[in-house]
Amino acid sequence: MESFERARLDAYFTKIAAQFNPTEQTASFLVTHLLPERPGFVRAVASLSKLRAVLPKPKSISPAAQREVEQTVPVDTLSRELFADTDTALDYFESRAAGEPVALLDVGGYFAPTLTDLHERFSGQVAGVIEDTENGHRRYEHLDKLPCPVISVARSPLKDPEDFLVGQSVVFSTEAVMRGRGDILHGRPALVIGFGKLGSSIARLLHAKGVQVTVFDIDPVRRTQALSQGFAVARDRESALTGAGLVLCATGAVSLHGEDFPHLRNGAYVATVTSSEDELELNRLPDVYTRTMVGDHVTRYQTTGHYFYLANGGNAVNFLHGASVGPFIFLVQAEILAALRMLTRGDLDPGMHEVSAADRAAVAATWLSYFNR
Repeated sequence: MESFERARLDAYFTKIAAQFNPTEQTASFLVTHLLPERPGFVRAVASLSKLRAVLPKPKSISPAAQREVEQTVPVDTLSRELFADTDTALDYFESRAAGEPVALLDVGGYFAPTLTDLHERFSGQVAGVIEDTENGHRRYEHLDKLPCPVISVARSPLKDPEDFLVGQSVVFSTEAVMRGRGDILHGRPALVIGFGKLGSSIARLLHAKGVQVTVFDIDPVRRTQALSQGFAVARDRESALTGAGLVLCATGAVSLHGEDFPHLRNGAYVATVTSSEDELELNRLPDVYTRTMVGDHVTRYQTTGHYFYLANGGNAVNFLHGASVGPFIFLVQAEILAALRMLTRGDLDPGMHEVSAADRAAVAATWLSYFNR
């Protein structure tokens, strides 16, 4: 970032922090994409809470951003395994915040598997969770009984600009990867798996580029939405895969199971909008497939009579080119700060919650005053 851009961003977060400054601070743990602009957000979280550690998403770490954050806050290694086992997760939290009230700021439902046990056994108090993504929203929503408040910003209207622009970056990066091997989008039918906010954006952008798009979604409501917007809708995953030269996975859950890959058309490209561990069951792909790097960020999977290409190792393809959505991401980050104040009040019942319309309007007004110039 240019120095004047950084100064404006810091001034913006200072204003947001003043608007949503809690009367008391909890300890906090922050899962985040540690991208170049992210230290400003980290500083804002640290100003509203006692930030005990930053846990960067493994596939989206800027070394410069990490070095900057490490000067003031511990940066720990994040993995699904860290919070999959209660004893391991408990040891981690006790080592960083024993006896303290704790807010967990999440991206993708990392804390969900052991949240109930942590709430019961942690020497402090789990004040609640703030979740940023649809994938994580569903992970918490599907728990039998939430032991604490979970504030989700995943479905906030302030996230709509981000979703649209992420869709643009996914299509851009996918096309760039294909062109790097001498292939193009045109003449290659595409399948978009998942027709949520991000998948629908991708489908529309591909269509605007003259690509024939088919949609598959397990939700019948979304299938009707896709039909109403003029897209072909597949009746089942297997038949959809056999005709697609490009498959874009945008569910935030498992889009392709191990048994799905052999149904891919020869030479098809597969790209995702999130990490491979969330979208693809690559570990269940039949052992007969060999893997060969055949270009920048392209892996060929091949067996007798069948082959397909995987972009960026199955991780979010748009992170190859920075995944930037400009200042619109700061809308969502500010809403997360508003949610942090909600948690620290201590008056929310266990269950799913959203930031109020009034707080969203305040965030939007402040954002406009800094970035609509």
